[in-house]
Amino acid sequence: MIIIKTAEEIEQMRLSCRLAAQTLCMIAEHVQPGISTNALNDLCHQFILDHGATPSPLNYRPSPQNPQGFPKSICTSVNQQVCHGIPGPRVLREGDIINVDITVCRNGFHGDTSKTFFVGPPTSRNSKIVRVAEECLRIGIQAAQPGHTFNAIGNAIEPHARLNHCSVVREYCGHGIGRSFHEEPSVLHYANPDKIAKLAPGMIFTIEPMINMGKADIRLLADHWTVVTKDHTLSAQFEHTILITPGGNEILTLAGGEQDNLSAGAVGAENPFSMANN
Repeated sequence: MIIIKTAEEIEQMRLSCRLAAQTLCMIAEHVQPGISTNALNDLCHQFILDHGATPSPLNYRPSPQNPQGFPKSICTSVNQQVCHGIPGPRVLREGDIINVDITVCRNGFHGDTSKTFFVGPPTSRNSKIVRVAEECLRIGIQAAQPGHTFNAIGNAIEPHARLNHCSVVREYCGHGIGRSFHEEPSVLHYANPDKIAKLAPGMIFTIEPMINMGKADIRLLADHWTVVTKDHTLSAQFEHTILITPGGNEILTLAGGEQDNLSAGAVGAENPFSMANN
């Protein structure tokens, strides 16, 4: 069942999502050559605690393979890592790209956002995949309109990735979010005509396409969390939490000063607050 949020719940979600966005803004200046992914984790962990919240990923979803659940407070996925990278001693190098995925829980409500950063100046090797991933998010948000089916989102994203000779990961998708980290619905980033449920005001969910430079095939590493591309090509991702409104949608995880130009306007238009910029 897809939960329609009340006005009070929506206000709480705005606060949680705002803090997630602020955390992502805070960490941006630290994404530099020479820093470890564990140092990024520690900075985000303390920032979230200092603002009266907790990091949602920490100890999330225990399993027989991982009895304590996810061991860190954020996900850091570098280069060919698609998602759920575990922060550790790895030191970032110039020319890397890294997706930093932030989810916070404040007053019982979760807010979720992620962004792929360049480590050092963009290169010809990594600039394309980051651009295409950001454009895919923008296109998906544009398609998320009241009365549209959920299939409209994936049906908009997938052709754009293919047009740019990239692929969309199918095993992972966006999700409803609120009092739980993951709720219904699953938001696919590729076309699926079975997704006929219609978007309605009060729905809150993430759109977070994972875009690969090569094939869509992935594999899970031995840590049972980190997902990588099978062909070792680069992967990039951007994510926002959005609210469906009577007139369109509201991006709840926009950063302070970031213009709300992701839900309107042509793809490729000049974006002075591009999410790919540090």
